[in-house]
Amino acid sequence: MSPGDTPPDAGQTSGLSHPQPIPSRKPAVITLIVIGIVVVGVAGFFVLRALDLF
Repeated sequence: MSPGDTPPDAGQTSGLSHPQPIPSRKPAVITLIVIGIVVVGVAGFFVLRALDLF
């Protein structure tokens, strides 16, 4: 094949596939809850330190 020639037709790899399962959001929700608890705990610690209660 010389430069500029059209290459031969190739097989296609695109098309419909099986439906993909929807990933679970449970790990993300649990992670956000844990981070929220840690943030509230640290903030509470510093508030109590500022008020001389801890």
